[in-house]
Amino acid sequence: MASLKLNLRAAALIGSLLIGASPALAEAVLHRGNAGEPQTLDQAHTSINIEEFILKDLYEGLTIYDAAGKIVPGAAETWELSDDGTVYTFKLRADAKWSDGSPVTAEDFAFSFRRVEDPKTAAEYANILFPIKNAEKVNKGEVPVDQLGVKAVDEKTLEVTLERPTPFFLELLAHQTALPVSKASVEKNGADFVKPGVMVSNGAFKLTAHVPNDSLTVEKNTNYWDAANVKLDKVIFYPIDDQAASVRRFEAKEMDLAYNFSADQIERLRTSYGEQVHVSPTLATYYYAFDTRQEPYNDVRVRRALSMAVDRDFLAKEIYSGSQLPSYSMVPPGIESYGDPAKADFADMSQLDREDKAIELMKEAGYGEGGKPLNIEIRYNTNPNHERVATAVADMWKNTFGAKVSLVNLDVSSHYAYLQEGGKFNVARAGWVADYADAENFLALSLSTNKTFNYGHFENAEFDALMKKSYEEQDPAARSKIMHEAETLLMKEQPIAPFLTQADLWLVSERVKGWQDNAPNAHLSKFLSVAE
Repeated sequence: MASLKLNLRAAALIGSLLIGASPALAEAVLHRGNAGEPQTLDQAHTSINIEEFILKDLYEGLTIYDAAGKIVPGAAETWELSDDGTVYTFKLRADAKWSDGSPVTAEDFAFSFRRVEDPKTAAEYANILFPIKNAEKVNKGEVPVDQLGVKAVDEKTLEVTLERPTPFFLELLAHQTALPVSKASVEKNGADFVKPGVMVSNGAFKLTAHVPNDSLTVEKNTNYWDAANVKLDKVIFYPIDDQAASVRRFEAKEMDLAYNFSADQIERLRTSYGEQVHVSPTLATYYYAFDTRQEPYNDVRVRRALSMAVDRDFLAKEIYSGSQLPSYSMVPPGIESYGDPAKADFADMSQLDREDKAIELMKEAGYGEGGKPLNIEIRYNTNPNHERVATAVADMWKNTFGAKVSLVNLDVSSHYAYLQEGGKFNVARAGWVADYADAENFLALSLSTNKTFNYGHFENAEFDALMKKSYEEQDPAARSKIMHEAETLLMKEQPIAPFLTQADLWLVSERVKGWQDNAPNAHLSKFLSVAE
């Protein structure tokens, strides 16, 4: 009898130990909806964010975006910049390793950058690294690849020489194109280096499985320099481009994150899920461009009047269901190095007051009621929402000025080809999504020297001079001030009329911890955890 009691006590003790240990033994798995199947996991050929989300979990660049969307050290622990702003010297982390345990070296980064610029690679985003000395010439085949301005000084020291000072270069290094590859792995495995079981990566996770159109699984990389702070054991990405299906899987608790759901579902989802619905302003601007080469759009009064008469609140709420936000600046909010953008001077007026002022300006310019007739053609790329915006804007201009407005649409490729090749127009719809989180990426569109993206052929010597000054200024605060002056001038002249700032739509389960909305839409899994 005594032995039976002892056995029962021992069994109970073992059971309690096992029960107590089970939470610690349970895998921490994050289930991420990813809005589509990645076409590539090769840094040199990636171009879309559904690939970026995966690649930045697998690899780590010299710099990264933290949970708040701020640039911080990644594989590079520190860096120094030469007095003339053209030479960066990066010190890689001593404990930075690849997932196979080998050290991450400066030569790995030099090799990776050369690979991107090598014309044989045909990298889609090679231009991201064009600020590096000779990068554009290398990419065009004008000089040999070994002339690229990158050099491994020693195993952990990388020297990068630029063509000219580039204050936003650290932002460019956080782009997925600048992620490193293992030189040894690529040379050994060729194109197969991207496959599960073959891929060698230096990020917080390593690729373990990929079933196309079903799931992609990454597991914690125990050789990662910061592995002790990575709280997830596994992340499973689900490539669901059907937005309704993505929402259903989130509602069924099969996914913790769902990206880019349909905007018309915002209110319903907010009613059911409250703060789990995230509408986060991103670095993207929806705008109309005026062709300043012809009358009456060469008259600043006409451009300002047309811009002021557009009710941006209506466009944001009625057409985009709150998934885009009213905008009065070319630069979207959320760029840390820039701060609050410089808005048009009519931004704080009521819509009625704006319309009254717009009518005054149009009359002053000699158009509208009692003046010359106003015939406007709006061009846009084929899309139901763009058509709805154009129709609404046409009604606003008709009701405010008595304008006769017609609409013309082309498929997206033809629309932008027409604009970029210098085709004449009255008013044209356009949009810009940041390639990097710096105000320059938006303001440079209106430089007179920008023959590709300055659709309205705006020319203003003062604006050009301010932008030139910003390129030469190395002090961040002083540079920001100069660019604000440039944007203030741009918003006064209104060669482009910003209407909306795009928002990223996420469903984030309450079990996900560490999530922060941010303008670069950067959400590395290494900063997240899950609570059961």
